[in-house]
Amino acid sequence: MFNGFQVRTVERNGVRLHTRVGGTGTPLLLLHGHPQSMAMWHKVLPTLAARHTVVLMDLRGYGDSSRPAPDAQHLNHSKREMALDAMAVMQAHGFERFDVLAHDRGARVAHRLAFDHPQAVQRLMLLDIAPTLAMYQNTSEAFARAYWHWFALIQPAPLPEALIDSDPVRYVRSVMGGRHAGLTPFTPEALAEYERCAAIEGTGTSICEDYRASAGIDLEHDRADVQVGRRLTQPLRVLWGEHGAVGRCFDVLALWRERASQVTGQSLPCGHYLAEELPDQVAAQALNFFQS
Repeated sequence: MFNGFQVRTVERNGVRLHTRVGGTGTPLLLLHGHPQSMAMWHKVLPTLAARHTVVLMDLRGYGDSSRPAPDAQHLNHSKREMALDAMAVMQAHGFERFDVLAHDRGARVAHRLAFDHPQAVQRLMLLDIAPTLAMYQNTSEAFARAYWHWFALIQPAPLPEALIDSDPVRYVRSVMGGRHAGLTPFTPEALAEYERCAAIEGTGTSICEDYRASAGIDLEHDRADVQVGRRLTQPLRVLWGEHGAVGRCFDVLALWRERASQVTGQSLPCGHYLAEELPDQVAAQALNFFQS
């Protein structure tokens, strides 16, 4: 899946961050979603690497990166902390300014990265999310049923962790296979990677802490931005699946235009996992946007 990409471990404050880099051209950081790893990008990598130096990283708590210890405020898994990880990774690879393509949880990290480090993020493309604060504030029954894990995983330990750790393969296949396209979009190699990483000790705890942070400290950070009228100033492009819950339950463009000054976007004829369901279209959209 990663032909021509070199592995490098970047350490930040005791957290080991698993990265790969390859390709030639302007720097582009890719951030994955839940319950996945950098393997989710393998179908678009050849196209992107032809024009960009592509940096892949596993978010803390996922893939082959470290699983930090939980803490009372969930700070160790906050998107602000993960954004600092991303900054450390890009600087370790020699890049002070770069573009970002991100999906799902990684897109929430990218949102915080662009807010906290506007000097570093040149442009960003986010896949299948609306702003976290807006999604929680505008939750409907339809959204709660589709994104049940948003509410189950934030419950106090140890019950949610036990759900994942009791059978990590079942968890991965149930969450990913329960969406629009089932398990069809995922190659055997990629699915095996998701399952392998989900079984690493501490993954259940980190996944739950990630979601607890999103429903707690991350919302505090988002509210602080809203209260002072801070908006993203970078060009932002958002894509979402027309058959996914985000597009069905939220006005994605309208919500992002409340948080950013330069927004374009559209739906694609797929579900939640855009880069694996429609890799050619996602790659084409990315090349066009990041070359503009």
